[in-house]
Amino acid sequence: MISALRRELFLRKDEFVSSSGVENQIETIYFGGGTPSVISNNEINLLIDEIYQLFDVAENPEITLEANPDDLSADRIKELSLSKINRLSIGIQSFFDEDLRMMNRAHNANEAWNSLQEAKKYFDNISIDLIYGIPEMTVDRWQQNVQKALNLNIPHISSYALTVEPKTALATLIKNGKIPTPDDGIAHEHFLLMIEMLEKAGFIHYELSNFGKLDYFSKNNSAYWLGKKYLGIGPSAHSFNGENRSWNIANNSLYINAIQQDKLPNEVEVLSKNDRYNEYVMTGLRTVWGVSLEKIKTDFGSDYLDYLLKNADIFLTNEKLIIENTILKTTLKGKFFCDGIASELFWID
Repeated sequence: MISALRRELFLRKDEFVSSSGVENQIETIYFGGGTPSVISNNEINLLIDEIYQLFDVAENPEITLEANPDDLSADRIKELSLSKINRLSIGIQSFFDEDLRMMNRAHNANEAWNSLQEAKKYFDNISIDLIYGIPEMTVDRWQQNVQKALNLNIPHISSYALTVEPKTALATLIKNGKIPTPDDGIAHEHFLLMIEMLEKAGFIHYELSNFGKLDYFSKNNSAYWLGKKYLGIGPSAHSFNGENRSWNIANNSLYINAIQQDKLPNEVEVLSKNDRYNEYVMTGLRTVWGVSLEKIKTDFGSDYLDYLLKNADIFLTNEKLIIENTILKTTLKGKFFCDGIASELFWID
């Protein structure tokens, strides 16, 4: 697999060169999806070195590794600190065992807490994931979850409402009536409490699900929301070059076999003008940067701007959207509903 990843990097080394021949810099390297923490330091550094050889890498790039608490023993954290990784994203989800059992997580609350205590000894830039809206999670327990993260002085928090995926243990338990269905009203209450607590503690709510202290925003995730190019390497990885979106085959064996034959095992979707408009509206409304009305007019034309403003009018009237300095943004009242609002602003043929 490592050899295949390196080969794919080589096969795609020209994809970060613009049509004018200028090479775009790599600002962030992200080891995510699956369990990247199982690979060794030598393998991590081998892949990073390959990127440096093939691409123009910015000075001091953000290099993140995703990991779960049960993967992060004290020895492993110390080992990772000796690699070129400079940021950890740890899937805590909750600091309470009852929540972790309900979500069928492999780690327990003690492992979650201990992994962060150890990580803080070696890493300054740490992000954690927290889940809200879990059935039977009280507002008080959610408040304690957020407070525990604050007590640890974690500089970045990603937080998502629980979604029930089909064919999972949680979906079966809900279907059989053993666990109540997640309540959107409770999730909304959790969401507003989290915003209040984190902003009071100096966090910036820079994207719907992400909060960071100054200088600790995720460069990787911000690239998605700002429409920058990104290159995804490995099975199931997705890429975007501003006009096309592509994704690799998910099967490991088929992926490796194709790469060994110097074939890219991916599918490509060419984004239409409507697709690009819709994606910009969707991602823009999720962020603190909002949707630039000038950009809409320049990139898409007056018809799209008129359409956007016409459909946004009801949300401006009910104060879920606001226009500040030609930037369309969600208000606190509208944040929780921004994906639904965005869908009402989409250009549909």
